[in-house]
Amino acid sequence: MIQTIDLRGLKPSRAELLDLIPRSLTDVSAATAIASELIDDVRRRGAAALIDQATRLDGVRPDRVRLDVATVSAAVRGLRPDVRDALEEAIDRVRAASRAQLPTPTVTRLGPGAEVIQRWSPVRRVGLYVPGGKAVYPSSVVMNVVPAQIAGVSSIALASPPQREFGGSVHPTILGAAGLLGIDEVYAMGGAGAIGAFAWGVAELGLDPVQVITGPGNVYVAAAKRLVRGQVGIDSEAGPTEILVIADATADAFLVASDLLSQAEHDELAAAVLVTDSPELAARVRAELERLAPLTAHRARVDTALRGQQSAVVLVDDLPAAAAFSNVYGPEHLEIQTAEPDAVLDLIESAGAIFLGENSPVSLGDYLAGSNHVLPTGGQARFTPGLGAYTFLRPQQVIRYDREALRAVEAGIVALATAEDLPAHAAAVTARFSER
Repeated sequence: MIQTIDLRGLKPSRAELLDLIPRSLTDVSAATAIASELIDDVRRRGAAALIDQATRLDGVRPDRVRLDVATVSAAVRGLRPDVRDALEEAIDRVRAASRAQLPTPTVTRLGPGAEVIQRWSPVRRVGLYVPGGKAVYPSSVVMNVVPAQIAGVSSIALASPPQREFGGSVHPTILGAAGLLGIDEVYAMGGAGAIGAFAWGVAELGLDPVQVITGPGNVYVAAAKRLVRGQVGIDSEAGPTEILVIADATADAFLVASDLLSQAEHDELAAAVLVTDSPELAARVRAELERLAPLTAHRARVDTALRGQQSAVVLVDDLPAAAAFSNVYGPEHLEIQTAEPDAVLDLIESAGAIFLGENSPVSLGDYLAGSNHVLPTGGQARFTPGLGAYTFLRPQQVIRYDREALRAVEAGIVALATAEDLPAHAAAVTARFSER
């Protein structure tokens, strides 16, 4: 069912490990041309283009792209009580964890009258994308909206694809989650066109351009985010989900298999990877996967994901080798199920979110851990973080020197400006101390 990659006895370099990592053939650049056409269409034709794209790509022609406040309010009232309770609990937990991400302004005093102030300024307006497709993601509404609100963003727009089952409107559970958070600027638009609409605005809809776009989506959404970067900021080019589990002989094979399946049910391209130094555990996990996969509701999707080249059981010599493999992989979700998970954690450099111990499954982070589940995929965790309050903040340095503090560094500035053959730089300082 799932391939085995045996690295025992090998000492691959970092470059060699990159070649050995199981990845899908998903290539964001392959979707760039189509995404570019969809974005350009929206820039030219605005709402008409969004409606035409919905008709062609989502199979429904929405009556309106921007939903009214009454529709959002009705969706809140229509939430099932248990779903509403769970969403409110998730909101409280993500708020608490997001507040911890807010940096503290600091002042560095470099001498009398000389100071540099580090401040953090929120962007004013953001566009948050919540995918449709194979599932409904009200949890992604929470994960996108809450950190933006905690950061102090004052204007938030939300987009999600129109749904055939609901007459071209956004799924009511997504609308209900938005309403619980006080978001009433909601658009029934999806895919690359929605990203383009956020980036450049659609005047006839009252949709002003945003400064930052966040949220996961399909390969066309990822390609669109790559294309608009520079016009706006983005979080990352989120693609198919990933789970990598580092486990040793003490791990429970049933739990490991259950966690691998939890991510495999997302998408046929989802990656499920076990890295272990125990051949016996590997065999038990493979047996559990074969037993459990046919019992899942989305068995065909799960089977395709597990058989794909992006999923594997990786055998290594020891846990440091497992950590080295994981660091090169840079997983979206990393679980550590070992006798001493904290010892393995000390070896980890790159991961979107890390789940320690057998009672911290990825599903916890998806909903109620308090952490954010909008995370980098495709190895991007090696260089970029998951979504957080910091995503919506811009660090700014404020410089304040008085006359005597400037005089104290005048000679140094003149020396450096002269060395760089920029005499006007020097003159801008000396002018403050010369006769006029």
